[in-house]
Amino acid sequence: MKIKVYLEPSEEGGYTAIVPSLPGCISEGDTKEEALKNIREAIELYLEPVEDDRLAIAQAEEVELAI
Repeated sequence: MKIKVYLEPSEEGGYTAIVPSLPGCISEGDTKEEALKNIREAIELYLEPVEDDRLAIAQAEEVELAI
């Protein structure tokens, strides 16, 4: 899976990494490499299913919508 990440220099130094397709998925690092490592972990956690979500989905009806 490929996800677009934006790296911005921070005013305080270092970098901020933002994932536009995952609202609220933001991380930082002192270097570009550290920021990318941190955002990779943030993405993995963001996409990881939560126990409560699995319980709710088990009882839900799946519906597809064309938009």
